[in-house]
This record gives sequence, structure tokens and C-alpha cells, in this order.
Amino acid sequence: MPSTIKRDFLTLRDLSPAELASLLVRARELKEGLRSAKAGARSAAAPLAGQSLAMIFRKSSTRTRVSFEVGMAQLGGHAVFLSDSTSQLGRGESVADTARVLSGYVDGVMIRTFEQAEVEGLAEHARVPVINGLTDLVHPCQLLADLQTMTEEFGDDLSDCPVAWIGDGNNMANSWLNAAALAGFELRLACPKGYDPDPAILAWAESRTRITVTRDPSEAARDARVVTTDVWASMGQEDEAAARAAAFEGYCVDETMMESARDEAIFLHCLPAHRGEEVTAGVIDGRWSRVFEEAENRLHAQKALLLFLLGDG
Repeated sequence: MPSTIKRDFLTLRDLSPAELASLLVRARELKEGLRSAKAGARSAAAPLAGQSLAMIFRKSSTRTRVSFEVGMAQLGGHAVFLSDSTSQLGRGESVADTARVLSGYVDGVMIRTFEQAEVEGLAEHARVPVINGLTDLVHPCQLLADLQTMTEEFGDDLSDCPVAWIGDGNNMANSWLNAAALAGFELRLACPKGYDPDPAILAWAESRTRITVTRDPSEAARDARVVTTDVWASMGQEDEAAARAAAFEGYCVDETMMESARDEAIFLHCLPAHRGEEVTAGVIDGRWSRVFEEAENRLHAQKALLLFLLGDG
């Protein structure tokens, strides 16, 4: 039976280290179960049968929408798509009123939006679990998939798994900081001056694990087990693209940078990617890349999260 205590997932820090580790194990089990079912084995039960997830998109999406919608279907539930053009949010209805209304219809709400405060406001007024599908501050669901990909490569213990983040100190960098603190691995962030991660999140992570901020991407990548990056101009930053391209000169993840990492190193990217900007085609399409396994793992990690929040814990 679902828990009577409402749990939200607004950042990775809403999970304890033990809960995070357990969720990653379950994600791998769900992945294996789905592959067995597709191979002809008996399908698992539908643990979320009769349950619905409202999906609010104030930012466009491919991976977030498809993975949550398909995940709910595979678990026996149903997902409802809402956007500004298909809901009253686009006509000025308050987040508080939206939260109260949706709580009477659905069993959970996932929102992908701009401001973290909007997600927090939704969670404050909703009677059902709220999931952060992305904000400008953090992208916790993506990190669940990234961490799952890492455990598939390197095992459950990630303490000897230094990660190099190359690029903007954006929502992904902030989420990597939270992940490093919870999972106990070293994180090195190479960011140009003026593009550092959120100072409060940085300070919190520094108090819990080894964090380095540098202006030298090569220094960050040296002897890393994971090298990862993101586009230089995210949604809503298109008018900054030229200035950012100049600021990020020298921050492209290329073959030379990957060769300086450990022999078993992998490359991750949350996608979409701009080949020739933040990463070369030779890296993202080459032997180091796990970006498409990482993208697939959005489905499995989020199914584990849905079961944790809406199912049997």
C-alpha cells in the first residue's frame, strides 16, 4: 500500500544516502525485468494500476515527457500532459490553486519549469507527491539516471569514482554537487569565471565530500572515471549564446581530454547535445560514450522513483 506520509522529490537531498542507493538498485532491477518481459518472460504485475500522474510542462521536453509517460504506463498507471497552452496555468491560475485542484484528481504531480520556487509552492499546497522534472536550479531526475549508469559501469560503491564536470555551473552542475555529497564521490567542476554553481549548494556539498572548482578543464578531467558536460546555453539563454561561446572557449570535451581520464572512463551528457561545441562528435559517438544508455535509464530510474513515492516505497 502507498505510504500515508506524503513524500516530495524536489532535489536529490529529499533522499537519504540509503534511500538513494536502494532506489538505484531497484532501477536496475526494473530495467532487467523489462528486458526479460520483452524477451518473452512473464510480465510483472502493475503496481500503480488505477493511479494517475499529472505532468506539467512549462519547459519543452523529449526525455522527461516520454520517460515519465511510458514509465507510468509500464507500471499500470496513467499520465496526463499539461502545458501553459493546455491548462489554466497559462492564463494566470495560481500554483496554489492548481495544486489543490490536481490533488483531487491525481496521485502525483511532476512539473518541469523555470523557478525552483514554483516547484516548492506546488509541493506546499499539494496533498499528493510532487516531483521536480527540472528547474533552472536543479535537475534531480536526470542525476538518478546518471548515477544508475555509473553503478552499472562501476558497481554500487561510487566512492572511488571521481567525476569531472566541464562547463556551466548550471542546474546539472548543482545536481552533480548534491549527488556527490549523497553518494560520497569526488567531484571536480571546471567552470569559466562567472559561471560557477550555486554557492549555497556548493558549500553544502563541500562540507560532505571532496569538491574542487577549477578554471582548467584538463585538470578536472585528469584521472577521472566520469567526464560529463551540458550545452553552453540552456533553454531561455539563447540570447546569451554568443557571449557564452566566447566564455567557454577551451571547454569542449574532446578526445585528448578523455585520454587523460582513466582507461575505463565514460562520458555522460544529459542531452540534447551540440556536437562541435561542448563535446566533439568523436567523444559523444565514440567508445567512451554512455549517453544513450544514460538516456534510457531515465525510464528505469523514474519508474523506481514513482514506486518509491506512489507505490510500496
